[in-house]
Amino acid sequence: MTAVLLAPFTGRTWRMVGYAYASLLLAAPAVLVPAALLVAAPLALTVIGLPLLVGLLLLARHLPGWFGAVARPLLGWDLPPPPPLEGRTVVARAREVLVDDRAWRAAVYAFVKAPLAFVTAYLTLLGTVFGVALLTSPAWWSAGELAELGVDRRLDTAYVVAIGVAALFVFPWVLRGLVAVDRSLATLLLGRGRAAERIDELVTSRAALTADAATTLRRLERDLHDGTQARLVALGMTLGRIEKRLGPADGEAAELVDGARAAVTDALDELREIVRGIHPPALDAGLPTALGTLAARSGLPVSVSVALDRPPPPDAAATLYFTAAELLSNATRHAGASTVRLSLTSADGWIRLVVTDDGRGGAAPSTMGSGLRGLIARAQALDGRLDVTSPDGGPTTVTMTLPAA
Repeated sequence: MTAVLLAPFTGRTWRMVGYAYASLLLAAPAVLVPAALLVAAPLALTVIGLPLLVGLLLLARHLPGWFGAVARPLLGWDLPPPPPLEGRTVVARAREVLVDDRAWRAAVYAFVKAPLAFVTAYLTLLGTVFGVALLTSPAWWSAGELAELGVDRRLDTAYVVAIGVAALFVFPWVLRGLVAVDRSLATLLLGRGRAAERIDELVTSRAALTADAATTLRRLERDLHDGTQARLVALGMTLGRIEKRLGPADGEAAELVDGARAAVTDALDELREIVRGIHPPALDAGLPTALGTLAARSGLPVSVSVALDRPPPPDAAATLYFTAAELLSNATRHAGASTVRLSLTSADGWIRLVVTDDGRGGAAPSTMGSGLRGLIARAQALDGRLDVTSPDGGPTTVTMTLPAA
């Protein structure tokens, strides 16, 4: 009862009133987009019709922002705009627009929004203006004027006032119902869609798992480096001291100690390889420095070019490092290359690592064992891709593209 009595006086109700009138002003021109689409769709196979259809769908992509400009400040609705087009050519962008379901759904919303906005604004006008007019009628209407409006002279003025009061207390709930219908339609037709939201959830979960795995591996690397490796070094030093104390008569014991020291040395070498495979220490100084170190250690002349506007994320940096290491190793061992060019750049929200060698060519994921296939899997795990161009006779160019964020 309290909610019913207070409904006409709450800020929420009057924000909805403002939204009802503003929506009508926005829906009137917006309905022209689906109306024009109905004309352009049958003409899509003609020279004029297809560009017109693409242009109208481009306008439809902006409808969430158009309606959100009112819905966001008044009602707090978030109507996210569609993602930017990724095509690099006009034809690619036109194809992307034509298959963009959010553009088509936005056009359907504009078509449905027009009559809904009219009904909402009309009932709001009746509830407010008609209700206030009847409520205040005794103060400025005469009985004759009431009769001219169709009110029987025998009706008591209190009855007319009661109608006005009822209208004022009922219209907020009718308005809320219509706005709720509008919101459901906006969520369904202008929202990202359940599939897209689920994809975002999975991407976020995968990113969290990837970051957690990287943190775990980094902690394991520190434990091996600072713990196990240090104890093996200490053990080797202890064996060395024991070997020095053994006399000529302890030849057999000396051989055992020497063998133990050799085993410790081998274990240290293997452990260092494992540590470098988990997290190369060179990455602590940054990816450009790490790539320069790789190039210096390679058996081939390697030219390195780095142009990054900001450091890549740790998981991307590790992936790029291991990719460069694998490709330099392939160029040395399998391609018979004499020179290698390595380029790392960032643009348009992407990081691109390009490694080109002048070897014999013919490299492909299906013919290069598990190396390139593993790099493809690494790229896909971060929403990236790996492209290989390697004709027979060379050159071979491998490009890894990863998101910059």
